[in-house]
Amino acid sequence: MTENQRLIFVVEVGPTCRETVYDWSVPLEPFNAEPPRSALVSSYVTPVDLFYKRNHGPIPVVDDIERYCVDLVGLIETPKKLYMKDIRALPKYNVTAILQCAGNRRTAMTKTRKVRGVGWDVSAIGNGVWGGAKLADVLEIIGIPKLTSSTQSGGKHVEFVSIDKCKEENGGPYKASIPLSQATNPEADVLLAYEMNGEPLNRDHGYPLRVIVPGVIGARSVKWLDSINIIAEECQGFFMQKDYKMFPPSVDWDNINWSTRRPQMDFPVQSVICSLEDVQSIKPGKVTVRGYAASGGGRGIERVDVSIDGGKTWIEASRFQKTGIRYIADDMNSDKWAWVLFEVTVDISHNTEIVAKAVDTAANVQPEKVQDIWNLRGILNTSWHRVQVRVGHSNM
Repeated sequence: MTENQRLIFVVEVGPTCRETVYDWSVPLEPFNAEPPRSALVSSYVTPVDLFYKRNHGPIPVVDDIERYCVDLVGLIETPKKLYMKDIRALPKYNVTAILQCAGNRRTAMTKTRKVRGVGWDVSAIGNGVWGGAKLADVLEIIGIPKLTSSTQSGGKHVEFVSIDKCKEENGGPYKASIPLSQATNPEADVLLAYEMNGEPLNRDHGYPLRVIVPGVIGARSVKWLDSINIIAEECQGFFMQKDYKMFPPSVDWDNINWSTRRPQMDFPVQSVICSLEDVQSIKPGKVTVRGYAASGGGRGIERVDVSIDGGKTWIEASRFQKTGIRYIADDMNSDKWAWVLFEVTVDISHNTEIVAKAVDTAANVQPEKVQDIWNLRGILNTSWHRVQVRVGHSNM
């Protein structure tokens, strides 16, 4: 296959209907794919087959699960090997959390000015139920108590190293880190996950073991875990120091200085309309607008506003996680790391622009214009999401 050829996967959704699930340009290594946006709002928990795939190299194969282990090393007194039986012996937790690539909605950003990166539409995100051991419990095994920010040996960060090898690391492993204070905080819900949606992880999503860091860009949730290092400074790997950093619009590839910015961790508040394409023909009358909203750091969604006149006036959408139950931010029954689905029915009589924007519990609001947050890597496009509708004949 050449770079201009396309790989298309389809799924049968009825006796006479086939829907494109993945439509992505090659090369196939690394393999990256996203589902159609309409699939995202079909269920609160994203089915494994419809969960976006993001890779930086060939997908590793782990055949001998009995010999597979994770090395715990670094600034600790006694290094240790943890086998799957050891991890499964720890208390198991299920955490519902989204994973979102930092480059989600990059294609819209590149329409302003060219950026580098995988050309994601709006579906490089999914909401899963992750099962596994809390990292805080794992670290206690090697003598690091809960709610610790620094070890006696000077360890302040936890680095996750993958079996995955990638060209950006000159053939070395993919790696990333989080602060020790986050890793040892049980309320942060950082997991060593071996299940996804109640089933063992598959290869695409990190079998046999991966890290889940809720509320943080997906690049920190390392798959195919090989080792955990306790280190003094944050990870110095490529994807921490020379990628996934947010620069102002004035920075380009001629004047970039990677050391002037910290690695991106939490993701900002975000909302996307999924029930309509960017340009869609509809029949005049009632239209139900559906989509997802989420914010990083465990912040809930306080409001989702929808406009049917390009942002001049707004209607508040209903929000829910469980069907038929109104979502209340910060309620103990709400999943704080998960997305919130929204819905509103509007009356459309003429060609117009439908817009969505969300507000989180810290009163953070999505920026209006993508131009204001353009950056050369095309990450964190959280501008108002806009779709154009043309009123006329339609099959809707």
